[in-house]
Amino acid sequence: MAGYRPETGCAASAERRGDLLLASAPPAERWLLIECRDPWPRTALTALRRQPPTAKSADRPPIPGDRQSANEVPGDPGSLAAEVSRLCVAGRYRPVLIRRHGRIDKTAPRQWALVDSRPGFESVRWGELPTDEHLLDVLAGKDQGTPSTEPIYLVCTHGRHDACCAVRGRPAAAALSAAFPDRTWECSHVGGDRFAANLVFLPHSLFYGHVPADEAVELAHAYDKGLLVPEFLRGSGALNPPVQAAQHFARAATVSLEGDNAATALAVDALRPISVRELAPNRWQVALDHHGRQITVEVAAQMITVDGAMTCAAVPPGRARQFTLVNSVDLAEPGTTSPSGSVVGE
Repeated sequence: MAGYRPETGCAASAERRGDLLLASAPPAERWLLIECRDPWPRTALTALRRQPPTAKSADRPPIPGDRQSANEVPGDPGSLAAEVSRLCVAGRYRPVLIRRHGRIDKTAPRQWALVDSRPGFESVRWGELPTDEHLLDVLAGKDQGTPSTEPIYLVCTHGRHDACCAVRGRPAAAALSAAFPDRTWECSHVGGDRFAANLVFLPHSLFYGHVPADEAVELAHAYDKGLLVPEFLRGSGALNPPVQAAQHFARAATVSLEGDNAATALAVDALRPISVRELAPNRWQVALDHHGRQITVEVAAQMITVDGAMTCAAVPPGRARQFTLVNSVDLAEPGTTSPSGSVVGE
């Protein structure tokens, strides 16, 4: 972090510019969480190591937290990192490293988790991670883990990827850990450095950005109640950006119309996508279900030039995709059929 100044970092600069959080959640419909207690490299998966094939390691069971290095070369296509990465791509998993905030009990077994964030299929499964190579069994379905109904709160604190993530993420992680020690994990890069502090709530893959530390716990309380907080919401990584944008505009329209019943539009499971139709390049019509009422939203996207750096390591100017509402949100009567188009998730 030599030469880094928080007030001029990418996150503070993005706040001053008023960069939009809208529809900025990256793709993340499934997750692989990997507990790693060693210092995290800039590229997270290169922290993975194979168990060296020595007599010593073969003759004894793995020690919890033991990660003996087999001297793998970062970027080697035959490395464990490359193999796990290929399996994650095939299974559409987003891999991230996780660790507890503060002092870590290194005598306890490390853990892994598989999370499904697809609408209607949300689930979490946890298991023990005796060695990094065990991830291959997890991804192959040989270790099914144990289902859990507890939510997971991730906070990006990956300082080697971007200083703002560490400087802004750690206070948020501290606040969440104090309130929810078993649910909170620091995590490696999740995308959107300029939106630090970045939080992700699983299993719904809800991304929140520019979260002040004193707001983090309230966001978690809202999630526990099944509610969203639009002010900091980037979107759900389980949905593509046009759907994220459509939900944003539909949520704003329904909240203003429903008055005392506005909380129904803020429900985590509200505004589920029915279909998406591409009308033209960078223009979509999205049909959403809102408690039996279809809401049709037309959105458009364009690339804009950002007068600033997108990360602390980048050189300005930057480029970003920005969504706008085309016409007004169409709220149909309950029971209306959806327009033709692709069903989200197919």
